[in-house]
Amino acid sequence: MMENSAIKDAVQLLDAHPDYRLIRRIQSRTAYAESEAQNLSRGVVVDTETTGINADKDAIIELGMVLFEYDEKTGQAYRVLASFDQLEDPGFAIPPESTAVHGITDEMVAGRRIGDEEVEKFLQGVTLVVAHNARFDRVFLEKRLPFFESLPWGCSLAQVDWNGEGMGSAKLDYIAYQYGFFYEAHRAEEDCFALLEILQQPLPRSGDLVLKSILNGLAQKSYQIYATGSPFETKDILKARAYRWDADKKSWHTTVSGDDALKAEVAWLKSSVYNGKKARVEIEVHNCLTRFSSRAGNRAAREI
Repeated sequence: MMENSAIKDAVQLLDAHPDYRLIRRIQSRTAYAESEAQNLSRGVVVDTETTGINADKDAIIELGMVLFEYDEKTGQAYRVLASFDQLEDPGFAIPPESTAVHGITDEMVAGRRIGDEEVEKFLQGVTLVVAHNARFDRVFLEKRLPFFESLPWGCSLAQVDWNGEGMGSAKLDYIAYQYGFFYEAHRAEEDCFALLEILQQPLPRSGDLVLKSILNGLAQKSYQIYATGSPFETKDILKARAYRWDADKKSWHTTVSGDDALKAEVAWLKSSVYNGKKARVEIEVHNCLTRFSSRAGNRAAREI
């Protein structure tokens, strides 16, 4: 008792001192707020651990999920309804470099398999899936569990302007530190509870809840723009603007969200890449059902 009291006194003393900042271990919650509303939506936070980063060759070895209810207008979460964590044997040896990251060994997954029917039942009624780096998790999950294809996805990495909000990094554990807590990173269920905690924090500058920021962009279309036929000498300009090279399509490309951003990017391409000359670009349109997936969206050429 005296030890707990001493810790409490020390915490209060340090919290009040401008030269110290406390970092607390995150505790799994059963609720974030109380509500008598009958029209709350269901969301799920997901995280995967895998044998590597290549979805064509690697496989999921752990799936974590946390199911919660939330208000679509405000992003406020209420009850945490359930959590899920299962391991799966990939059918081949887990590379040592992967085990070094998440700590999952061949012995831990031997003979284990994620239950397809259990996952589908867990996701019943869900209107939003959130991951931190959905471009990674969605591709792996749709390959292994196609039911995820039918759900809207949001991404706390790509759809939150962490840099604009003054965060020095968008890594999940760094963001957690900035909000004053830590957790055992790189195990799926722990990462899910940490992400849900972050989703309920106010952004430093806008003041919106992180989840609200994701919801704001959910209905927006995303546009993957391919700078087809761009002059070779413009490659450094494109790279500096974060365009990526697609070896199969032999084209530099980028992704923007919203019609205004599309217009601005096309105008930039015309002036800075094509030197004001008539050009032809390809634009692939995605919504929340295909965004961050490896599945193609609607694609068409456009004269600019």
